Amino acid sequence: MTARPDSGAPATDATARVLARAAVEAMEAVGGYAGGVYLRSGTEGLLRMAALCGLPGQLFRPWWRMHMNRPYPVAEAYRSGQAVHLSDAESAMRRFPQLMAGLPYPFASLYEPVTAGGGERFGVLLVLRPATPGVPVDAADRRRLRHTADRLATKLAALAATGARVLWEDDPVSVPAPSATGDDAREALDRLTQAVLSTDRQGRIVSLNPAARTMLGIDDGSRGKVLWEALPWLGHPAYEDHFRAVFLASDPVYFPARRGPHPSGEWLAVGLHPGPGGVTVTIGAAKPPAYAPGSVQYPGAGLAGSPADRASALYRPVALAIALTEAMTARQVSAVVTEELLPAFGGRQLAIYLLDERHLHLAWETGFPQGFLDRFDGVGLDVRLPGVETLTTGRPMFFESMQHLAAAYPGIPLDADVGARAFLPLIASGRPVGSCILGFDVPRGFSPEERTVLTALAGLIAQALERARRYDSETTLARGLQAALLPHRLPVRDHVVTVGRYLPGTAGMDVGGDWYDVVETGPDMLALVIGDVQGHGVAAAATMGQLRSAVRAFALSGNDPEQVMRGTNRLLIDLDPGQFASCCYVLIDLVSGRARAVRAGHPQPLLREPDGHTTVLDLPGGVVLGIDADAGYPVTELRLAAGSVLALYTDGLVEKPGVDIDVGVERLRLALAAARPSPLTDMADRLVNEVGNTDDRPDDIALLLASRTEPPR
Repeated sequence: MTARPDSGAPATDATARVLARAAVEAMEAVGGYAGGVYLRSGTEGLLRMAALCGLPGQLFRPWWRMHMNRPYPVAEAYRSGQAVHLSDAESAMRRFPQLMAGLPYPFASLYEPVTAGGGERFGVLLVLRPATPGVPVDAADRRRLRHTADRLATKLAALAATGARVLWEDDPVSVPAPSATGDDAREALDRLTQAVLSTDRQGRIVSLNPAARTMLGIDDGSRGKVLWEALPWLGHPAYEDHFRAVFLASDPVYFPARRGPHPSGEWLAVGLHPGPGGVTVTIGAAKPPAYAPGSVQYPGAGLAGSPADRASALYRPVALAIALTEAMTARQVSAVVTEELLPAFGGRQLAIYLLDERHLHLAWETGFPQGFLDRFDGVGLDVRLPGVETLTTGRPMFFESMQHLAAAYPGIPLDADVGARAFLPLIASGRPVGSCILGFDVPRGFSPEERTVLTALAGLIAQALERARRYDSETTLARGLQAALLPHRLPVRDHVVTVGRYLPGTAGMDVGGDWYDVVETGPDMLALVIGDVQGHGVAAAATMGQLRSAVRAFALSGNDPEQVMRGTNRLLIDLDPGQFASCCYVLIDLVSGRARAVRAGHPQPLLREPDGHTTVLDLPGGVVLGIDADAGYPVTELRLAAGSVLALYTDGLVEKPGVDIDVGVERLRLALAAARPSPLTDMADRLVNEVGNTDDRPDDIALLLASRTEPPR
């Protein structure tokens, strides 16, 4: 289960100490070199790294936030409540290729959910350790890590009981790793002409030899500083991958680095040698490499830049690409770009324009002054604007300052005097889709790597938007089809009132196969029908229409409830649409109140007595329609007293991801018992609003209420 965010005080120092201790204990328990804890945050569906031990936190900023629905082991351990053990890169690649795309190094990782008694899940405990190729994590290590996670859960539950807030909203607590011991090699280091520095597992300088002081111009005052703060030129984005590799794996890393600006900067040979207690850094003279990456020649923000703006231009786009595959609507695509692309490159403004015939229309904006972009909405493709020309030429345009933009487009309105802009064409499979504008608050350069990545991401965004357009078209068709097939009004009869409600799902394809109907089968007979076709979209809506017509035809032919259900089942099998459906059919005698009900794999109806007592009816039923041509559907006799209310519904009203459906049925029963029966329209609205999640529905909702009034005298 996932507890709701509480309203207690912010996370306390006591909480931080508990997390720090747990990270260290987990490392020591299984022989790890790094450990950490993810906790729930106040944002629904988001985990945040709360503690990190044995790694420089800034190197791993892209992983400080983890959405629970993403295909990463931390999210999987939290969602499932089961431990995830990856003994080497091969096992990680098989199960979580996205993880290895971002961290392609040979290391092992263990993830243990932190769950208290009663099922309350606080987060996930993780440990990184050397890889053991082909050798799985042994049972003893699994038990030790589980025991550590249980102790942490107990302590967090105790803190929560005192009113402390155990949700995490801050940056992770940096925890010093246990120090490793060794012989004093000071004299040997002092004889070297090569600069040698020692850092701890957080990247902080612990010691340096005399050559480091003379060659690099630093002194003992640099002790305790993070390496790339003491030597800013080492904090360039081009070197981040090397540092990540050495902190995650045990192999040494060597690379050339430039100290100072291009072209006069001196080239140095850097060696990184990892160990359990830290990293030894060696720096010496080097010849210029045959090929110097453009990002080295034109430094960007990097590790030495502002922590809030620092980008992981290589790996955060991987998360963007994954998230784009899950976005269905243009609005969802735009939200993903805002959430993933802007933080990755330190952007502050975003605008997306979509092409409609020969005009660009503003589809999404964030960060711009209110109303500023309205003047560009609907511009034609013959207007000289960077957002237009990037699409018509197919070339991205980068302006490192607002002055550069103003010089290239004299007279263009600007929303700021300081900043930088990138204009990206959105082209999918050779078809123009629109243009994307990224804004930055400060002037900045765009390295060749960044330009390449942004251009490639623009293609992914365009593909996602094109897919969203097709989705919108299919949704419109399905919605129209479903609206035409659902009853526009229900029969009005003496001595009975019926009310129906239908709400499409909001997640994924928002039109499904839920339906309801009320059929007058005789002078004093009324049939109530509700059903749910598997799946969503045009196919589900079409099958729903066929089933509704079939049930109505069988009912109007004078068949009893079992024959209606049998005939509909055989018809669906004969049609063979590749779908199945659940259904509930209740035939009511309006004079006597006698009713006969039959059920095919559908949720049990509810009956509210005149005194408010409400029960879940126990109707024996058959299998869902469309599976077994010989299936039987037993009939149950009921009696509806005057003033009683019968409620038929689909599972979208009572079923929530991760929650047992019986919990939802009980919520509906309590709400039905507490609701006033008159007017019935108000009761229906209250049930849908209180029990169904009207803002975030993973499935359709259908509800049919019938209330019997006084019989004729």
